[in-house]
Amino acid sequence: MTITAEGCTPLEPQPEFRRGPWHDLSPVPHRPIHAAIARRLFERAVRAVPLQVLLPDGSTWGSTDPGDPILRVNDDRAFFRRLGAHGLIGFGEAYMAQDWDTPGDLAAVLHPLAARIAVHVPAWMQTLRRFYVRHQPPTEENTRHGARRNIARHYDLSNELFALFLDESMTYSSAWFEPGATLEAAQLAKIDRLLDATRVGPTTRVIEIGTGWGALAIRAAQRGAQVRTLTISHEQQVLARQRAQAAGVDDRMMVELCDYRDVEGSYDAVLSVEMIEAVGERYWPTFFTSLDRVLAPGGAVGLQAILLGHERMLATRHQYTWVHKYIFPGGALPSVEAIEAVLTRHTRLRITDQSHFGAHYATTLQCWRERFMARSDEMHSLGFDSAFQRMWEFYLAYCEAGFASEYLDVAQFVLRREEI
Repeated sequence: MTITAEGCTPLEPQPEFRRGPWHDLSPVPHRPIHAAIARRLFERAVRAVPLQVLLPDGSTWGSTDPGDPILRVNDDRAFFRRLGAHGLIGFGEAYMAQDWDTPGDLAAVLHPLAARIAVHVPAWMQTLRRFYVRHQPPTEENTRHGARRNIARHYDLSNELFALFLDESMTYSSAWFEPGATLEAAQLAKIDRLLDATRVGPTTRVIEIGTGWGALAIRAAQRGAQVRTLTISHEQQVLARQRAQAAGVDDRMMVELCDYRDVEGSYDAVLSVEMIEAVGERYWPTFFTSLDRVLAPGGAVGLQAILLGHERMLATRHQYTWVHKYIFPGGALPSVEAIEAVLTRHTRLRITDQSHFGAHYATTLQCWRERFMARSDEMHSLGFDSAFQRMWEFYLAYCEAGFASEYLDVAQFVLRREEI
């Protein structure tokens, strides 16, 4: 049995992506009135959380408990002007520009803010959110061309960069930690849970939407499955093919540059791990329709997704965030309810099982951040500067705080077709 490239037109490789928005970090905006409002709102917000804020003049806001984390403002003029002009985007940019930092753990500073993010902005401002928050620019729409450009901005930075902080399996999604497990063991445990749930074994026809660097596809091929895995990242395709050959499974594993919208064929298991976050809400129906189209009768879809609570998803669905601008352009997080609604309206697929493990993602991100910071010298030798380092440190800590505070969640789903 051979897996063939059905329905896909080969994509031309794109050049390695080394320049990003961190090179053009916004100058300090001249908006004193916005800065004054931001100062008042920020001071009020930190009164309600276990956080100490140290200002340049020696004054302190917030907690007086010496055990609480410390946010140290180095340049209050720049900090509040960025915050006032650009909100949470400005907050992240202020960290990148060293307008603030912490003598302790960055994720510990962000955790209490993430835990109460929905109440830091007054109700009247939340009501007016749609008029003052930035929306996703049209250039980041996840059309076929736009999706490739968005993916390149993150995943084509450099395979060597990701190898600095990922485990040996090069898995870039949440692990599943059993007591005492290493990061690599926890990643393989996560993969095995999904393969077991979708009954992947000898002779199983598998298609994976979103290759990463090949860990899941290799693991499935090692079980004897015939695997076709799709990516739109040229850098990932190159390394995944090399890793498949090194693992001795390249005869059972095809790595293609192919958009999920173009795939055809029939597969017993359709797998996708943390790919839906890059699809965009407008394209969720197309994504799930594609999964339904290629699923063989009696087969199963295995999906791992980062999630927001439904009310939070609805409140922020059109908001353009720091993560969009600097890390994942075009991204959107679904809720369980949103996934169920799309499945019901557009497919015959239904969720038959789900396992949530958000706390495991916080641990995963902590491991990544520690490894990333420990190898900063090697990162600089790859051509990435200090602004990039602070950007990625903030990104990893920001996400860790989101999962630790339960603002974010992650789950594995099994979907099966509802037979008529």
